[in-house]
Amino acid sequence: MVAGTLCGITDPGKVKRSICAMGHKWLWNAGLGGLPPESFLTKVDPLLAGVREKLEGEYATSDQIAGTLSPVWAEKLGLRAGIPIPVGAFDAHWDAIGAGCRTDDMVNVIGTSTCIIGITPSVNLVPGVCGVVQGSVHPHRTGIEAGLSAVGDIFSAIATRGCTDVKTLSVGLENYRAGQTGLLRLTWDNGDRTVLVNPNLRGVTLGWNLQSTAQDELFAAIEGTAFHTRVILDRMSEHGVNIKRVINAGGIPQKNDVLNRVYASVLGCPVLVPSKSVVSLGSAIFAFLAAGTFRTIEEAQDRTCPPNKVYPPDAAAQRTYADLYPLYKKLYFEFGDAGKSGLAEVLPTLIRVAETVQHDMAFAKA
Repeated sequence: MVAGTLCGITDPGKVKRSICAMGHKWLWNAGLGGLPPESFLTKVDPLLAGVREKLEGEYATSDQIAGTLSPVWAEKLGLRAGIPIPVGAFDAHWDAIGAGCRTDDMVNVIGTSTCIIGITPSVNLVPGVCGVVQGSVHPHRTGIEAGLSAVGDIFSAIATRGCTDVKTLSVGLENYRAGQTGLLRLTWDNGDRTVLVNPNLRGVTLGWNLQSTAQDELFAAIEGTAFHTRVILDRMSEHGVNIKRVINAGGIPQKNDVLNRVYASVLGCPVLVPSKSVVSLGSAIFAFLAAGTFRTIEEAQDRTCPPNKVYPPDAAAQRTYADLYPLYKKLYFEFGDAGKSGLAEVLPTLIRVAETVQHDMAFAKA
């Protein structure tokens, strides 16, 4: 829409639609005939009847030109009319390119939530991973997307409950050691995006004692998000996705060495973090391609992406997490997967009871 507007295109049928957007959000797949059938869409919601006709047009990757800057918008922006504009994509997918993502890399774009974005030569579908789209991240590779529905928001909520902020609560975390809190934190405070794809879950913290502090919970939550990330990457690996490098990008990693060290030890591999901010660098790279400044994404990355700081795993922490991860994984599926055990009824029931009581209270006040 943004690209079409800047190009002055008023006929929706002539707008070049982003394969990134349509693949990850509308299930568009060239190999499966494009959009899902009408029968599927109307089963999701009757309001989607006829939507396929409204989504017609040319579907294109971001190395294609959407059009050129219209005279109207050129005047508004103080630019020259006719500047080529590439087909757009989602922020996290271009952020991965800006972070230097290459084939077989996986980028954790960690902010208020986490988008896990990778590039793979395979087109393997991965159970519980909702985004596997040819051309969505790199025009000539398969893009894969997963994630956690909250990360930074969880850290912030913990700090708020402790009547402070994350920056203040983080002072001293560098002295914590793996597993020292005795807490194991399932970070489902906003549900599970991947691999259970279950919004009817809530956060769980095991191991509290009378001396446990808000800072202990914050460290356990960092460990919990790392464990959850490992569950996701393990699922990908089990289904043919090769992962050579892990890169931590987004707003948090450059400000939080503790998080990067924990992730490296939990994942059991070096974690790379861009040494400078790469926000919007992916957008600039595709703009360079549109302008003809660089011939390939890789050439642009070589010239524009900053070097990485490397966080290696800590051997002692790895041994501790080797004990804790199987426990986390067992709890993750026992509490989160309805097909595993009766424990999976606990969190949805708590949600249902709370919503019923809150509804009744609101009705009584009315």
